[in-house]
Amino acid sequence: MAKRLIPTLNRVLVEKILQPSKTVSGILLPETSSQLNSGRVIAVGPGARDRTGNLIPVSVKEGDNVLLPEFGGTQVKLGEKEFFLYRDEDLMATLHD
Repeated sequence: MAKRLIPTLNRVLVEKILQPSKTVSGILLPETSSQLNSGRVIAVGPGARDRTGNLIPVSVKEGDNVLLPEFGGTQVKLGEKEFFLYRDEDLMATLHD
């Protein structure tokens, strides 16, 4: 079993952030409520190369919160945890507080 997964090229390993199913006061939230499909970046690859061989770095870094597309990504299961691999250009935005 791999202890650390390091993406290749311009791929990004993301752990999806599960939205709480109830509020702090105990009110249950419906599953159909509008929620952001977001995740936390766990690891990034070194980047891709252009036609001339120059390195194009990945636009996010470990620890960033990102907005994910509704579909896509490759599911990866390491032990009990579930992660997703996305290409850098597939990530829609970074989220800031």
